[in-house]
Amino acid sequence: MKNYIQPGDILTLTAPYDRTSGQGALVGSVFGVVVKDVLYGAPGEFQTDGVFELAKTSAQAWTEGALIYWDNTNKLATTTATSNKLIGAAVANAGNPSATGLVRLNGVFIS
Repeated sequence: MKNYIQPGDILTLTAPYDRTSGQGALVGSVFGVVVKDVLYGAPGEFQTDGVFELAKTSAQAWTEGALIYWDNTNKLATTTATSNKLIGAAVANAGNPSATGLVRLNGVFIS
């Protein structure tokens, strides 16, 4: 195909805020995990699919298959849908309290 560009699992996007490798970020309608440290306004590589251990709202218990959203204010994964963007699903239980959870990313948020 002459119009094929790339697989799309890693995208070069402009960082909406400072991020260190392994942290998530919402860039418009695309959610990804930063491959290397990136500063606000600079281009960086974002992995948009796969399973990642992400910082989560500590006071939540997650169950396998639970929908996971991105709280862009607190820069955390959460099960709270209100005012947040769907980024994937939990692939393992996570206790309350716990600082991280395993999320299978869907690449593009769904409101």
